[in-house]
Amino acid sequence: MQGWGLTETSPLVSLGRLKVGLEGLSHEEGLRVLAKQGLTVPCTELRIVDDSGKPCPWDGKAAGEIEVRGPWGISQYYDDPRSSQSFRDGWFKTGDIAAIDPEGYIQIQDRAKDVIKSGGEWVSSVELENAIMCHPKVLEAAVIGLHHPKWEERPFACVVLREEFRGQLTKEEVLEHLRPQFAKWWLPDDVVFIEAIPKTSVGKFSKKDLRERFKDHKLPT
Repeated sequence: MQGWGLTETSPLVSLGRLKVGLEGLSHEEGLRVLAKQGLTVPCTELRIVDDSGKPCPWDGKAAGEIEVRGPWGISQYYDDPRSSQSFRDGWFKTGDIAAIDPEGYIQIQDRAKDVIKSGGEWVSSVELENAIMCHPKVLEAAVIGLHHPKWEERPFACVVLREEFRGQLTKEEVLEHLRPQFAKWWLPDDVVFIEAIPKTSVGKFSKKDLRERFKDHKLPT
């Protein structure tokens, strides 16, 4: 069982469990449901909204930023300018991008600051990273958005190979690995192989450092 939340929500927002009425699912179907971030806990309200603040439908496809509110959730940051940017009409803007299915199950796709906006559509860097890291020769992978003159941003993959496979994987092989899983416009425009992915103090991929390192990289046209 998994739960999800933030410090600002004290901390639990959702809990992964099979709700009444889904007991008849097959084992595999049940696992797919439990792999999501679950259902909101009692007394906590949650919605997903688009860039304009309009609520998105719970159809399992539309993605938007999660906003939450509740009696034990944050209402403002004390003496902090972030308050003006972190709340909308009493809702706390979490910075997480997710889709919610018709049963109410939340599936987080990315952080708002990391999601790639290409041609008006969102591309999840996390989904691409997870798929690339399923390749047996790959140790780590981070995907960032680089500026594109036509599409605003395009995915760009930074890949670290396992030591025993250094120099034994090509860009085209990475893309071939991804093609059966994603629409063509989701595929990275370029793939580079690096020695290591920079990390934050808590061990997460430091995409800020990658964006700075590759800010002048020219994507193939």
